[in-house]
Amino acid sequence: MSHPRPDEFVPPPECPVFEPSWEEFADPYAFINKIRPIAEKTGICKVRPPPDWQPPFACDVDKLHFTPRIQRLNELEAQTRVKLNFLDKIAKFWELQGCTLKIPHVERKLLDLYLLFRLVAEEGGFETVCRERRWTKIAVKMGFAPGKAIGSHLRSHYERILYPYSLFQSGANLLVAALPGDISDAEYKPHDLAQRQAALSAESGVPTRRGKRMRLEASCVKTEPDEPCENRPNLRRRMGSYVAKAEPRKQVPMWLKQEPSETKESVDLYVCLVCGSGSDEDRLLLCDGCDDSYHTFCLAPPLPDVPKGDWRCPKCLVQECSKPLEAFGFQQAYGDYSLRAFGEMADSFKSDYFNMPVHMVPTELVEKEFWRLVSTIEEDVTVEYGADIASKEFGSGFPIRNGRLKVSPKDEYYLNSGWNLNNLALMDPSVLTHVTADICGMTLPWLYVGMCFSSFCWHIEDHWSYSINYLHWGEPKTWYGAPGSAAEKLEDVMKELAPELFESQPDLLHQLVTIMNPNTLTAHGVPIYRTNQCAGEFVITFPRSYHSGFNQGFNFAEAVNFCTVDWMPLGRQVVAHYRLLHRYCVFSHDEMVCRMASKADVLDVVLASAVGKDMADMIQEECHLRDKVHKMGVVHCERAHYDLLQDDERQCIKCRTTCYLSAIMCPCSPGVLVCLHHAQELCSCSPAGYTLNYKFTLDELYPMLKALKQRAESFDNWASHVTELLEAKMDQKQSLVAFRSLIEESEAKAFPENDLLRHLRQVTEDAERCASAAQQLLRGRRHTRHHSGGAKAQTKLTVDELKSFIQQVCSLPCSISQTALLKDILERVEDFQRCSQETLAKEVPSVSEIQELLDAGAELDLALPELPPLWGQLERVRWLEAERSARSQPASLTLDAMRQLIDRGVALAPHPSVEKATARLQGLLSVSELWEHKARKLITARPRHRLETLSAAAQETEGIPACLPQCVLLRDAVASATDWLREAEIMQLESHIPAFGALADIVSRGQLIPVKLDPLPQLESLLLEAEAWKKRAAEAFLSKSTPYSLLEVLCPMCEIEGGAAKRKGKKGLQHARKKGSAAGHDLLNDVERALTKSQDSGPAVSTLTEMRLRELEAVSLLRSANEARLQPGAEHVDPRVCVCLRGPVGAMLQCDLCRGLFHSGCVPEPQGADPPWLCPPCRRSERPPLEEALSILDSLQQLRVSLPEGHALNFAVCRTLSWQRHVQQVLAPCGGGATPTEHRPWDSASPSLDASGEVCLVMCRIFPVSPELEELVLEGLLLPVMVPEVQQLHCMLGNVLATQQVEKSTPSDPKFSFYFHFAQTVLKTFQQEGISVSLREATDRVERKAKRRGPRAELRDRAKKAKRNEGKSPEDDLGFSSSSPLSEDQEEDWSVCPANGCLQPEGEEVNWVQCDGRCNQWFHQVCVGITAELAAKEDYVCVSCAVRDGRMAH
Repeated sequence: MSHPRPDEFVPPPECPVFEPSWEEFADPYAFINKIRPIAEKTGICKVRPPPDWQPPFACDVDKLHFTPRIQRLNELEAQTRVKLNFLDKIAKFWELQGCTLKIPHVERKLLDLYLLFRLVAEEGGFETVCRERRWTKIAVKMGFAPGKAIGSHLRSHYERILYPYSLFQSGANLLVAALPGDISDAEYKPHDLAQRQAALSAESGVPTRRGKRMRLEASCVKTEPDEPCENRPNLRRRMGSYVAKAEPRKQVPMWLKQEPSETKESVDLYVCLVCGSGSDEDRLLLCDGCDDSYHTFCLAPPLPDVPKGDWRCPKCLVQECSKPLEAFGFQQAYGDYSLRAFGEMADSFKSDYFNMPVHMVPTELVEKEFWRLVSTIEEDVTVEYGADIASKEFGSGFPIRNGRLKVSPKDEYYLNSGWNLNNLALMDPSVLTHVTADICGMTLPWLYVGMCFSSFCWHIEDHWSYSINYLHWGEPKTWYGAPGSAAEKLEDVMKELAPELFESQPDLLHQLVTIMNPNTLTAHGVPIYRTNQCAGEFVITFPRSYHSGFNQGFNFAEAVNFCTVDWMPLGRQVVAHYRLLHRYCVFSHDEMVCRMASKADVLDVVLASAVGKDMADMIQEECHLRDKVHKMGVVHCERAHYDLLQDDERQCIKCRTTCYLSAIMCPCSPGVLVCLHHAQELCSCSPAGYTLNYKFTLDELYPMLKALKQRAESFDNWASHVTELLEAKMDQKQSLVAFRSLIEESEAKAFPENDLLRHLRQVTEDAERCASAAQQLLRGRRHTRHHSGGAKAQTKLTVDELKSFIQQVCSLPCSISQTALLKDILERVEDFQRCSQETLAKEVPSVSEIQELLDAGAELDLALPELPPLWGQLERVRWLEAERSARSQPASLTLDAMRQLIDRGVALAPHPSVEKATARLQGLLSVSELWEHKARKLITARPRHRLETLSAAAQETEGIPACLPQCVLLRDAVASATDWLREAEIMQLESHIPAFGALADIVSRGQLIPVKLDPLPQLESLLLEAEAWKKRAAEAFLSKSTPYSLLEVLCPMCEIEGGAAKRKGKKGLQHARKKGSAAGHDLLNDVERALTKSQDSGPAVSTLTEMRLRELEAVSLLRSANEARLQPGAEHVDPRVCVCLRGPVGAMLQCDLCRGLFHSGCVPEPQGADPPWLCPPCRRSERPPLEEALSILDSLQQLRVSLPEGHALNFAVCRTLSWQRHVQQVLAPCGGGATPTEHRPWDSASPSLDASGEVCLVMCRIFPVSPELEELVLEGLLLPVMVPEVQQLHCMLGNVLATQQVEKSTPSDPKFSFYFHFAQTVLKTFQQEGISVSLREATDRVERKAKRRGPRAELRDRAKKAKRNEGKSPEDDLGFSSSSPLSEDQEEDWSVCPANGCLQPEGEEVNWVQCDGRCNQWFHQVCVGITAELAAKEDYVCVSCAVRDGRMAH
């Protein structure tokens, strides 16, 4: 939350707000008496009527005309007015010497000359401040930041402007003093008092005290060139300061020379009063006030020239400046307003000032701006206020009988409502009903029409009466109030802060013309409260409660005064107060009392009792005054009927008190009278000639008093009985029943509500609460106290509270039955305290004794001060037992436990036993922490310590009686290191070759042991060599991102997948191991276990051999299944191939091992043309050359580590060498076989597509060959290493098959494959074109042509016809006859498809789709608006076929 600026207004706290129910709202006086105990503490309160209480507005808006008061906001505030008055004096002082006052700026703000003048005076004067260099101190007091050389500026300004005035006030003969230096200095700004006063005078036509004084000054002030010369009106607009310049002239201070004038005769017309000479007439100065003359050179210092402006001599200057200021008051506006016109003006002013609609201006903003404006002299804002408008003349806002507003039947209720202000003041409970005269504002309501910023200043109501204000409509009215008890404090503060105002006007606060910031009053100890009165709400002020406020905008309010019975004592007190202030009374209080006494038989008993007491005081005072007058010598007496005279005709000429009972007159001054208090001040005549006029004789007053007492006798008897009970002594107190009976008596006799009855009820309620609290205390219940925070908390009474409670019970005016029992509890408490002190004084008390006392204290149910020490003693005993128990069990005594025990011991009250045990624990803790720190350092040391060092430290920690985790870890580390060294010694024996797993395990355990282990580096080096070997082998055998481990690659395949059709893309490849059978994994695990746990490779070799046989069997079965899928007549075969599980499309690759088909885009394409090609599932290894494998195996022989991968590699190499020897034996009869570089008519591993889109291979081995050769090729392909014999066998097998197919196959041979016909047709076609290419190159070219042409369905149909018509040549069926070669013209024929508006796409990537309807025509996919994915998934039917078949393709 942001803090307000130091000069920003802070709203005071809110006053109480009451919202009565309809029942409470029915009687206003009963409700006001009910809320008075609360509301009079704040001085003001707000009452919100029930929501349905909405009286009609009875004023005639168009006929109501009034003349408002003019209010200058900065003249309202007391301190600001003092500053303005001071500036008036300064301005007049310089004006009389022909100069215009300019207020300088300091730090971009107008200099506060008044504050500067006052601070310098407080510091001892100008000379003292200069001598002691206090200007910086003064600058800080004025709110300037130190360190900016502001003090020197202040000194200069004071010396120019204020110092001459201070010398003048002190009595120096200052004649004239102009501002030294250039008068037109740019840093000065002329004071605008003359302009704003002259403007007001010009506008209103009414001369003002400042306007008259400054008119001469205004006439000689020049305005700036850019400002208008005429005075601008300042009503209803915000005014700034006018910058004006004085006439250019240069003057310096001048004093008269103190030279005795020589006596000589002079015949000159004008002579100098200093030298007495009339010579040098051109150098004589004539005073413009008295025509006295002075030589310019007789002045001190002398003037160089005669001043051009008006000049006053010292005598005239003193006379003019000593004139008192006129009393401040509000001026009436020049013209009157109707209510509508005033509202338009008020709304226009507020909207223009805040630059927003009136209803959107926040009340907080208006409030802060108001207090800013009243506290500044730079801004001059003038508003108007229609205040104190008589409702008798213009009509009330409430409806009245026989009024101008005809009230509807539903609103007749408001005619008689007690809250109708026309009725409230004259209701029976109001004392003012006995005042016969109609007093506007008191008995008759006053109307108030406000505008924004119009204010009512601090005041109390006449005769300190109540007031009630109702806001009929309009914007809110902001109120501030102080309780009546703070009235004198508020007056003292205002007199202290603005004493100049009260010197000239002692009754200033009764003039309603002075306001002061509530923050200032609050800062000086005056309690101030605020509220915002909205339309339809009442604000009530209580007797002698100062209140003020302002209006937020245009509104209409009505107010009236009233007095209740409780006001009667204040009524006589206020008359004495007015007498001291010489203030007139609105009505005669004595006359009102006598009128009520004359009607004693019909008065309310409570009122009769109050009037009787007041009349008794009145008679007593009157007797005393008449005796005093008779002693003065007044002997003439005469009856006078003062009630028949007007109030102004019977006022005391001294104190202005309205006389009624008596007065003194003198024949020398007819019509002049004084009250008996000022009988000696009437005139200078002898008192024997005075006449005492009286209304009643004393004998006539006593019967009236007796009648009042008889009327109030029953009430007085009851009141005297109540007073007797309330003031009874201790032994004469009666029970609570007597108090209740008196309350019942008052209700039975229908005594009205009064202060004594309310006091009786309050005392009775207090007694009942005390009795209830005592009963609860006696029953052992907890007493509920209200904390200052307002929340209820269950807490026990302290002993002091018990004593205070018993004292409160004893101080009650009545007695309660529980008093004796409460005293008995207090005696038990005192006994408990005595026993507790004895127990606490013992050195070693027993636990049972302490517990017994604690139980006794708990039974008392009080917050006993001895209980905490007893509990502390009990805690000490228990702590000592806990300390002994902890030391007896060192296994559970941890560092935290010791710290907790020490903390608990430190928290206990000081005691020798506790201190001794704490010291013992602290010593153990220190030793334990030291060894914990040492053990931690030994464990975490780098480099690590040797075993001997840690063993010695571990032995020393065994004697510490505590549980130390680091020491335990140290001992465990020593034990672990000992065991590890034993194992390492065995592993390093020459006869022992460790397994890789055992080596890795011992190295990892050794690295975790915080001990320096000598064998560990050797074992780590051996482990690193083994891991390096495995890394080298993995780089040679494993491909990137392979899912297989090195051991899996080197071992025979545990399980062969069921063809490529069972694989699912890359994910399937990555998780191939997870899809293996349980048997295969068991075999691999058996091998790994056997090779890891044993140095003998025999079991592993047998397992690997078994895996090899299963591998061959599984691969053979898989090859047979995949070859069967390629047979032309194969039926009921899953058409899905490849890892993507889709049908054969486009260029396909065939694995030479499993014979599975794969899309070229789903698997890596073969690198180069070297056979054979293996699919990813079959090619698990990178198949390094045999020589590299032998090198890796040879490096293994140098390691003293048994690796399962090494055994597997050894088996693979042995298997390869065995297979190689077998191949050489087979190839020996054939002369060595073909080489990999021999010419091959076609590549059996390179598939292609025919024109119809079907998958076809250039050559597929489906003819029988030698089983032994097939088995050799198969086993060679399974080897994890590459040997040249594999390629030789593969090439030889391809040549044999090609030769057999060319020589032995015929068209009628059932073994003749369509794929071979396709290969022959392709070759033949290119030969006819004269192109010499191989069969493979021709096939590739035809395949590319087929892709570009697109409509491959015709090729597929013709291929089918070739099977049905064996007589036809395959060339005709495929469309590659000699008459239609594959030319570019044929390619252009397919550039246009049958679709309407063919787009004729171009390029290599033209995609086609064939109609699946009747026409079987080919269309560009882009021309018919379908995608390649949609064409592959769904059938396409062209528009013609769809219309023909009666359906449309979607």
